[in-house]
Amino acid sequence: MTDHRFAPPGAPTEQDSDVAAESTTATPPAASQTSDSTAPAAAERSPYAPGADDVMYTSEPVHDDRGYAPPPAAPMPKPPVGRLRKRTVTGVVIGALVIGAGAGFGGAWAYDEWGSSTPTMQLASGEAVERAADSVASVAASVMPSVVSIEASVGGAGESTGSGFVIREDGYVLTNNHVVDGAESVTVILSDGSELDAEVVGATADYDLAVLQVDADGLTPMVFADSSDVVVGDATIAVGSPLGLEGTVTTGIVSALHRPVTAGDANGTAFIDAIQTDAAINPGNSGGPLLNSKGEVIGINSAIAALPNSGGTAGSVGLGFAIPSNQAQRTAEQLIETGVATYPVIGVQLDQRYTGEGVKVVDDEFGVVEGGPAEAAGIEAGDIITAIDGRPITQVDELVVQIRAKAVGDDVTLTVQRGGSAEDIVVTLDSSSAVEYETGEQEPEPED
Repeated sequence: MTDHRFAPPGAPTEQDSDVAAESTTATPPAASQTSDSTAPAAAERSPYAPGADDVMYTSEPVHDDRGYAPPPAAPMPKPPVGRLRKRTVTGVVIGALVIGAGAGFGGAWAYDEWGSSTPTMQLASGEAVERAADSVASVAASVMPSVVSIEASVGGAGESTGSGFVIREDGYVLTNNHVVDGAESVTVILSDGSELDAEVVGATADYDLAVLQVDADGLTPMVFADSSDVVVGDATIAVGSPLGLEGTVTTGIVSALHRPVTAGDANGTAFIDAIQTDAAINPGNSGGPLLNSKGEVIGINSAIAALPNSGGTAGSVGLGFAIPSNQAQRTAEQLIETGVATYPVIGVQLDQRYTGEGVKVVDDEFGVVEGGPAEAAGIEAGDIITAIDGRPITQVDELVVQIRAKAVGDDVTLTVQRGGSAEDIVVTLDSSSAVEYETGEQEPEPED
């Protein structure tokens, strides 16, 4: 190793001049060589190790124009790594659990109290609902004890069901004739579930009404309203047993009045000057009451309209028809008194082949019944009737139902066209039992 003496900074030696000369003219081998013999980089060997040529090279300390730069700062010592005692760890864990539990319960309470967004069910306060005396609920509750269900056993055909209502406290019940027609036995089921055998007191196919009687006293009869006071738009309530579902209540309005409806079968046709309602009426409602908003009877539910091509099935389509209460009450009284019911007539026969304005009296000797009300009033064969009591007539059924809606002894005003002129003729209605009709070769509609 070549001797190379060192001296502290600022201490000259006798070789300073020679060394300075050498440093300006010669480059250390470690800086000039790039081959494998180059001295190892400072980062890869100790700064005090000799080079490949066994010579230790030194360089002048870093300095600027003001002197030597300060040495780099010493690295910060790392904090000592030690171990915690078990008691300390246990205390920390327990404290963390206590703090966490408290924070959890507190946070949950605060969330439920102020910030919960979870939907919850709302419960009623428990206060009783106040219902007006004329509400549907109040009316239904008041009339339900008076409405009954009816089961009629019709031989091998099984049972038919319908509805009815009490009209007298001594056991009289009103229903439709078609509900009990041909029945071998009839059972009336009261609102409390009691089943009572019933007897048919009287029935009429002309009005589709029947009166039954059960062995019971103290029943609650329903109140009849004056159906002539009913107007379109009045509220209606239908009560009955549609499809055997006892005590069913439906609501609607009066949709129309004086709707000519024919119902029945080969055993008889009923001509009804019906009240039309959109309250739901279905099979089984027949014979049940149609009520006004006071719970009074304005009609007896009797028929419903069926859609074309319905395949024989029928249900509510919002077109139900009821016999007006005035007619039902008169007929029921007749059936209770005599077991039969008659209807008013004017004593003419109407030509169904006529297609012009109004309806035409058959133009032959059979058109006007001899000795009948029409003959007495001046009606002649071939006359055309265009109105009754000012209400236009366009179909035979319309005139028939208008007359049958009246009572025997009532006066009606017929507007008659004859020979190009019109006149009003007043006719006093008579009972159907007092007028005998004769028919000719044609098949006219037997009038009333």
